[in-house]
Amino acid sequence: MNLINKFLGALALLAVSTLANAFDLQQLSEQLAKPEVIHGQFIQEKHLRALPQPLISKGSFVLAKNHGLLWLLKTPLQQDYRITAKGIARRDGNAWQLLPNKSAGAEQNRLFLAVLQGDSSGLQRDFELALSGDAQQWKLTLTPRSVLLKQVFNQINIDGGELVQTIELLETQGDSTVLRMKDSSASQPLSEAEQHDFAE
Repeated sequence: MNLINKFLGALALLAVSTLANAFDLQQLSEQLAKPEVIHGQFIQEKHLRALPQPLISKGSFVLAKNHGLLWLLKTPLQQDYRITAKGIARRDGNAWQLLPNKSAGAEQNRLFLAVLQGDSSGLQRDFELALSGDAQQWKLTLTPRSVLLKQVFNQINIDGGELVQTIELLETQGDSTVLRMKDSSASQPLSEAEQHDFAE
């Protein structure tokens, strides 16, 4: 769950440009908020200082505008998570159990959902941001400004095009996490099962 929490803080998308014709915050927010539903796969590499090889986990995700995120871990173990405005829930049998909404995870969840909904207001107080590239290939560097996030991250790097492709989390203790979003597609609506998962 710790890895999920750290991931949540990564998708804060916000940029300020001094060039009138440059790819800016408004354009990036609108571009990423446009799809109603995104389905895809993910590969997460957790690099720990104490281990010679990264810990790798894989799974799939469903990102639904105005609903939230289903994060379905497949390996090394199976576990389903749901991230919404109400918080983070874990599937337990046939029901969803809301996890404690406290500490850095709750703050990261708030930031993450603001980005999913294309709402950049308020995020600037938490990060110093630098955006480069264009709509087809961009890179956003986030440097934490708030005390809470500074305790967790040195820097967050996000790369993408039409959708987010890679997220790199550089942590204060020297560990890092790389999250690769694979085969993302905005062509399919929510299935009945996915609608049910968000509705519970």
